[in-house]
Amino acid sequence: MTSFKLKRAAMFVAALPTLLSHAAQAQSADDLAKATANPVADLISLPFQSNWDRKVGVEGNTQYTLNVQPVIPVKVNADWNLITRTIVPLVNQPALAVGQDSTWGLGDVVASQFFSPAKTGAFIWGAGTVFMLPTASKDRLGTGKWSAGPTGVVLVQTGPWTYGGLANHLRSFAGDKSRGTVQATFLNPFVSYSLGQGWTTTLSPEYTYNWEAPSGQRETFPVAAMISKVTVVGKQPISVALGYKHFVKAPNDQLDSGFRFAVSFLFPK
Repeated sequence: MTSFKLKRAAMFVAALPTLLSHAAQAQSADDLAKATANPVADLISLPFQSNWDRKVGVEGNTQYTLNVQPVIPVKVNADWNLITRTIVPLVNQPALAVGQDSTWGLGDVVASQFFSPAKTGAFIWGAGTVFMLPTASKDRLGTGKWSAGPTGVVLVQTGPWTYGGLANHLRSFAGDKSRGTVQATFLNPFVSYSLGQGWTTTLSPEYTYNWEAPSGQRETFPVAAMISKVTVVGKQPISVALGYKHFVKAPNDQLDSGFRFAVSFLFPK
């Protein structure tokens, strides 16, 4: 009996490094998952977010948008970080009017800069500026205007929960004089829950109000429900997310639902 117990003890000691390694990997995955839920985390990431939105255009076809969204934090000093979040959209847009063809190209780039305290507790915040650049390769895919405004984010991370909101307001100040004025407000409350082992569920309404649009066409309001997993491929940490979008409101009663799939390459320091 004593020999048997000694053998079991030896087997446990031999397996201990592997068990600890798996536990450390799970903890690391949970830490990265928590960081990806924070828009102003001190984490370099490169997300590729695909969106398929149904019921667009005169024939109610599907619009595809690939958002390339690099996030780069810069240490300003011991007290402050500057987090840059850029959205570069590539769009395949169905015909919006009779006689049009579908079109593919680059949309307007949106670049946000948040100043955020380097040392934070459960409560985290960031504030700064947002710019929209008239980079669209075709008129139908952009505004033709230079726009800018304020942006901010507040959130709380406690236990497995992350909840908060991001907002910005854009107003045009230059650009093609023949194009309409840009004045739009974006509100993005969110709540995430960590399931452990790198898994996270997220609910994220994304509300846009276009102040210059005709009455009845000003609101776009999808709600996205996502599930994501942080894992390692080779030596590269990535986050893979899949979700469904339901449009509560959209201009001209278009856009009823959609799907989202995202792969984010993570570069922890």
